[in-house]
Amino acid sequence: MFVGIIYRRFLSDGFKKRFLSALPPVGYEAPKQTIVNSFPPSWQPYLRLIRLDRPIGTTLLYWPCAWSIVMATEPGLLPHWSLLATFGAGSFVMRGAGCIINDLWDRNYDSKVFRTSSRPIASGQVSPFKGLVFLGANLSAGLCILLSLNQYSILLGAASLPLVAIYPLMKRYTFWPQVVLGLTFNWGALLGYSAVRGYCDWSICAPLYLACISWTLFYDTIYAYQDTKDDVKLGLKSTAIKFGDNGKYWLSLFAASTSSLLLLSGYQASLSWPYYLGVGAASCHLAWQIWSVNLLDPVQCLKTFKSNNHVGILLLLGLFAAVLTPKR
Repeated sequence: MFVGIIYRRFLSDGFKKRFLSALPPVGYEAPKQTIVNSFPPSWQPYLRLIRLDRPIGTTLLYWPCAWSIVMATEPGLLPHWSLLATFGAGSFVMRGAGCIINDLWDRNYDSKVFRTSSRPIASGQVSPFKGLVFLGANLSAGLCILLSLNQYSILLGAASLPLVAIYPLMKRYTFWPQVVLGLTFNWGALLGYSAVRGYCDWSICAPLYLACISWTLFYDTIYAYQDTKDDVKLGLKSTAIKFGDNGKYWLSLFAASTSSLLLLSGYQASLSWPYYLGVGAASCHLAWQIWSVNLLDPVQCLKTFKSNNHVGILLLLGLFAAVLTPKR
């Protein structure tokens, strides 16, 4: 009898409404403890604003810088460790600045998308004015790092700032915002080389830069598949929406283009055989991503996107070995 009462109570509409209202929304993820939580509460919104808890953006920005620095190193010599460290700091600072600019432009859109609604500016934790002040601090730090380089590199680095500013707007006007992201995000492929040599050898730097742009089209298209439903509702555009069910075909083209251009850049730089092993290993990883990713699964898209760190590591290892291995 007691069980019957409980059963009828469970089936009542009032109980079901209260029970369902207490459940988290679909797609909800419980807050995770990250490095940000170890800082004072007043700092945490600003650290989330620059994505300190999500370092993947910094590392993806860094790999083209590191590749070009090592590629510019004279054979038989160790790469410039001080430059590698300088560009690491620069990648962290400028990635943070890019995130702030993105969140300032997109605050009215981010507040309407569940995945981005908790971002500090969209959620009101940081006001747009305070965001601008923090952006100024990040850009000032970036300028200090840039001024430590040679004059050619200073001018080259400054030339990228318009791209940094306009990229977040592109998704409003074109299905190819990832192209502008690629142009912006991979400027280090040019800057790293010039920081070592004092100039860009365009026969080497141009194919490397284009390879990195193609790689960005690859991984950011996978990333964009997470938000296709929300982007369509908001009238935003991306390569993921453009490609639709043909995503893997386009990913294959981007992967092939990335690998071919990396081979061309290495050939122009007269790199020895370990570099080509690195390109081969990175290419296999790109192929694995295409084969394994389910573009309809946002969780898997994010996981696959993050795995592109391995591409950066594999190619960098090949470059290190090539520079230290005499060419016969």
